[in-house]
Amino acid sequence: MSRRRAVFLDLEPLDQQDLDLAPLRSAFDELECHPGSAPGQVAERLRGAQVAISNKVPLDAATLARCPELELILVAATGVNNIDLQAARRQGIVVCNCQGYGTATVAQHTLALLLALATRLADYNAAVQAGHWQRSAQFCLLDYPIVELQGKVLGLLGHGELGSAVARLAEALGMRVLIGNLPGRPGRTDRLALEELLPQVDALTLHCPLTEQTRDLIGAGELRLMRPGAFLINTARGGLVNEQALADALRAGHLGGAATDVLSQEPPRDGNPLLAADIPRLLITPHSAWGSREARQRIVMQLVENAEAYFAGVPRRQVG
Repeated sequence: MSRRRAVFLDLEPLDQQDLDLAPLRSAFDELECHPGSAPGQVAERLRGAQVAISNKVPLDAATLARCPELELILVAATGVNNIDLQAARRQGIVVCNCQGYGTATVAQHTLALLLALATRLADYNAAVQAGHWQRSAQFCLLDYPIVELQGKVLGLLGHGELGSAVARLAEALGMRVLIGNLPGRPGRTDRLALEELLPQVDALTLHCPLTEQTRDLIGAGELRLMRPGAFLINTARGGLVNEQALADALRAGHLGGAATDVLSQEPPRDGNPLLAADIPRLLITPHSAWGSREARQRIVMQLVENAEAYFAGVPRRQVG
């Protein structure tokens, strides 16, 4: 099978002008790259292309129907919710994604958020910037309670490659790790039901996919089950946590703090309950946990692997 013309519909979220794209360009006879693509531009840009590369640009049934030459969709991410997989299957289009590229980076970010909450890093930095330390009568400033993580219990929801990496880092800090069963999956004897897990943990981290079973997995009832002063960390998907319930729990002072790298709508242009200015002990990062240069370069190389495997007749990381 000969190589094909490919169109990268939204390169800008992946490449900050710091990646080596030469291997990707060499995988095709022609590679056309666009920083981003509006919905009305997609079909025209894919005219005559056999390969579409998309990070987040939607490829719905109507768009795919206008692309009869399309054979392969390479998703420059793990999530494929932007692709109509049934429509692709009907047209005989193979869809391949990227997997495991950001494990070290996201695990590192997860622990950074947990450590920032435990040490009250943002509060102490703000105190110094405001001059409180400079005016202190003592050599130190200890206005905000610090939590030592050694000996504390970390709960994990999602124990695949990423959750396992977070568990190893937490254990290196001396934490004890408990794993919860996820709804919609067979129960395991080495994992706890959610209502049994939550009252035991000093911190809970989420590493599971967003599905109909896991949407609002952590809501008001689940937050009430958590220990007073516990931490909640979400570097998975925004819809896993009911954002209004989390805002209310933080305002009420029940949690010791929360940190999230994800929101239910991204970017949050229409407002979000967690963006209110009066919510205490909340850290938000802009879906940046995955974004190290090393992780993004791995995506490039997996796109190359997926393309070459398809051309060889043995598709790799095929989904749907």
